[in-house]
Formats: sequence, C-alpha cells, structure tokens
Amino acid sequence: MRPLHRETHLIERIGWLRAAVLGANDGIISTSSLLVGVAAASTSTNEVIVAGVAGLVAGATAMAAGEYVSVSSQADTEAADLAKERRELAEQPDAELHELTNIYVQRGLDLLLARQVAEALTAKDAFAAHARDELGLSAHVVARPIQAALTSAVTFAFGAAIPLLIAIASPLARIPWAVSGGSLVALAILGAAGAQTGGAGILRPMLRVTFWGAVAMGTTAAIGRLVGHSL
Repeated sequence: MRPLHRETHLIERIGWLRAAVLGANDGIISTSSLLVGVAAASTSTNEVIVAGVAGLVAGATAMAAGEYVSVSSQADTEAADLAKERRELAEQPDAELHELTNIYVQRGLDLLLARQVAEALTAKDAFAAHARDELGLSAHVVARPIQAALTSAVTFAFGAAIPLLIAIASPLARIPWAVSGGSLVALAILGAAGAQTGGAGILRPMLRVTFWGAVAMGTTAAIGRLVGHSL
C-alpha cells in the first residue's frame, strides 16, 4: 500500500502570516511617516534619527503588546466556547449528536448519511468533531498570542529599520524624498512577498499597500512642514 500523502494548504500559514505582514507594513509606514514629518520640520539630522530610533523601539513594543492582548482575547473566547462545548457533550450527548447531524444535513448530506457520519465522528472524538464543525476551530486557525506578539514585534522592527537606515545614509535635505521613495519600494516588495506567501495575486496587494503608505507619508510631511514653519 502506498503511504498516505499529507496535503498542505496555504491557510495553515494564516496565524503567523497575518501578524508578520501587519508588523512589517506598520513598521515601514509609521516609521517612514515619522521620519518624513520630523525631517520636514527639523534643522538637525540627529533629531530625525533620534525620532526614528524611538519610533522603532516604541512601535515594536506596542505592536507586541497590542497583538498579545488582542489575540489573547480571541484565545479566551475560543477557550470559553470549547469549555461550553465539552460541558454540553457531557450533559446532553444526544442533543449534541442531533446538532452535529443537522450540521451535515445543512452541508448537503441526506439525513441517514448525516446521522451515520455524526455517529462515526462522535465515536472517534466527539469533542474534536464539534470544535471543528460546529465552532469552526482547527489547529491552523486557533489563536496563538505569543506567536502573534513575537512575530509582530520582530517584523515591525525589521520594517522600521528600512526607512531608518535610509535616513541615516541621507543628508537632511534629501531625507523626505529618500525615505519616501525607498519606503514605497519596500512596501511594494512586502505586498508582493505577502501575497506570494499566501498564494494570492501580487498586483492588487502591491498597489494597496503603496497607496496607503504614500497617503500616510504625504500627510505627515505636510503637517511637519506646516508645524515647522509656524514654530
């Protein structure tokens, strides 16, 4: 007999991919916008660099904390639903079997076959069957707070380092243009890489992320210039 082939799917990456793309994207956009805004209002390169370093450290820490709190809330909700399901299976197994049968009927099976499938899956692992088919929870979509926090922090810092290094290498007068141009290229590459990793087309993600990055940088540059001239 030939060995069973385990097919892998791109959705299995969703847990870390979402956090990675969000972190890197936010790192590039927020740090480049900060640098461009400060450079437009500043007369010293050191002020721009200090602001960029502070933005990188604060942003990475905030991303980690925000992701951890957010995903932990999701994990708490999932845990509460799973505990409720486990309790219902212990207290009213017949009602839960009927509920599982109806789920399969709604998916297109006739009643007899749906009942047979429900009984077979219940006999094997009733809790796993209800978690998957009633609650929609499986290994690749379950919340992982620590993974999300670490991924977001690391990718934010990586993304933020790109405009910061460009600013360090550029004279003050050229920082807004150099940072904006380099960051937009980085955002386009990030959008393409994220789409490719997720198995999607690359053009729309590239355009989407570069557009909003340009809006953010343009807005902060305009505000920085107005503030700088008024002080």
